[in-house]
Amino acid sequence: MPLAIHPVSPRDPRAVALLSESHALMNALFPAEENHYLDVDALCAEGITFFGAEEGGELLGCAALARREGYGEVKSMFVAPEARGIGVARRLLAHLERTAQQEALPLLRLETGDRLAAAVSLYEGQGYRRCGPFGGYVANGSSVFYEKPVQA
Repeated sequence: MPLAIHPVSPRDPRAVALLSESHALMNALFPAEENHYLDVDALCAEGITFFGAEEGGELLGCAALARREGYGEVKSMFVAPEARGIGVARRLLAHLERTAQQEALPLLRLETGDRLAAAVSLYEGQGYRRCGPFGGYVANGSSVFYEKPVQA
């Protein structure tokens, strides 16, 4: 069965497991005040769609699109370690970009950590450019901010 990307409840036990793994990694790499991940309840809020990348009943990765004033924000991008290197994150990101285009959001923005080399490489390789802090973010020792226009 091919990889399918579709909305999934952040409360799905498979999603909770992925998010827990992601949060544990962030907590191990960055100080608490520099972690900006959303918990399960926040991911269930209006204006946020949580997507899962599923194959054969397994949730291999996740990402969320948060609608903000004038842009969309990429949140909770994470791929299970056993599924890394096969294009799951790239496909999730492309799905978020298509969704933003369909919703006429002009821009996608995101925050990631400087110690997440694979994430930085993915975003830069997909045309995201560094920018300053946006929304409620402030510059700190580890956050890196990106944006990409998604409208033609």
